[in-house]
Amino acid sequence: MARLELVAATKEARAPRVRTSARTVRAVVAPPVNDDQKDHFITRNGLTYAGSHLIIDLWEAEGLNDRDRIETALIDAVKAAGATLLHIHLHTFSEGGGISGVAVLAESHISVHTWPEKGYAAFDVFMCGDAEPRKALGVFKAAFNPGRIVIGEHKRGVL
Repeated sequence: MARLELVAATKEARAPRVRTSARTVRAVVAPPVNDDQKDHFITRNGLTYAGSHLIIDLWEAEGLNDRDRIETALIDAVKAAGATLLHIHLHTFSEGGGISGVAVLAESHISVHTWPEKGYAAFDVFMCGDAEPRKALGVFKAAFNPGRIVIGEHKRGVL
């Protein structure tokens, strides 16, 4: 992924930067919230919490600079997890520099940042309610064929 720069708070004259276009994909709009609906906190094994947040690192992965492949994987991961896609926004950095983006869900989000030159992709999958974030993992394995996967899980909003 392209090197991130800190932007100074002061307004300094800067040379124009070359940027690639960002694209937003619109999807299903969530139904209006009804006051009688549940808050989407879940209770499993006696623990009540907002949802599971998976931190997924893919190493030795393929196709990490292929925008369409990443977009398709995000859409398929949302479907596999039983979540509701609101929209996807992806940004492609300079040629071969990687892709960053987010799938915004009614149940929360999936974010991605790729470093094709390292064969590395970082996915965050946070979902609440009845969605099953672990089901996204199989989609990412199939889409990017990683040689190694590291997964962390954090329960968010534990009561």
